[in-house]
Amino acid sequence: MIGVLMNRNILGLKTAIISGLLMAFFSNLAHAESNAEKVFTFGIVPQQSAVVLAKKWLPILKYLSQKTGYKFVFKTTSSIPEFEKNVLNKEYDFAYMNPYHYTVFHDKSGYEALLKQGDKQIRGILVTHIDSDINELEDLQNLKIAFPAPAAFAATVIPQSILKAKSIIHESSYVSSHESVYKNVAYGNFSVGGGIERTFANTPDDIRNKLKVFWRSKGYTPHAIAAAPQVSEHEKSKVKSAFLGMNHDTQGRKLLESLKFKRIMEAIDSDWDDVRQLDINLLADLKKVSG
Repeated sequence: MIGVLMNRNILGLKTAIISGLLMAFFSNLAHAESNAEKVFTFGIVPQQSAVVLAKKWLPILKYLSQKTGYKFVFKTTSSIPEFEKNVLNKEYDFAYMNPYHYTVFHDKSGYEALLKQGDKQIRGILVTHIDSDINELEDLQNLKIAFPAPAAFAATVIPQSILKAKSIIHESSYVSSHESVYKNVAYGNFSVGGGIERTFANTPDDIRNKLKVFWRSKGYTPHAIAAAPQVSEHEKSKVKSAFLGMNHDTQGRKLLESLKFKRIMEAIDSDWDDVRQLDINLLADLKKVSG
């Protein structure tokens, strides 16, 4: 009888040990998985070429990775309409998008604004060749004007609405990016083009020095850095904190300066109510895609 009891005790001890080892194994596995590198896509609206955008944004994404432990994959497209479709389908976990885009994709795709450029409003501009005699909007009657894309907020939508209000007849041509607008006007393919102050300031000197800004719009809330609904609140909080930290260290401030940002600040959805009040419906057909 004693031998039987000893065998049972030994068996029970072995079972307990195996059970404990299994629990430890799965606990360690779960811990490893929870600490595995999280990968997020970060979409950038293609105001400039992919090469130019990558040069500016890849160091920023590397900085964010160092601060959060997440990996960020840079994404952009060859055209703004293609970017719009990708955002609609929530293909980017995080995205940098224009003010009008944000109002659309917040409602239809669930993107939530996290951040915006601090102490800055976005203004549309119209540029012409530095030697041109075009100096005011009335000089644009019957001209062909280059714009980035139909739904480029300050670079296209605002100037076009002003021209329409003033009954200035013109022909609009869409050339895919702000960078392409500036190059086309600099090289004489168009007399006039639409852009924004920040991308114009970021334009290489050999192009920018051939141009002059002869009109500026009023200011609106600038571009949004927004998160898709598949990103958790904890993940959004970490990314937001990393961005805000750029205001306070030397490396971060240099990276912001590369975007012509003096600082970056926290944002909320209602910040873009000034854009909503314009009641723009240029992406009405696109909005229907998601029901």
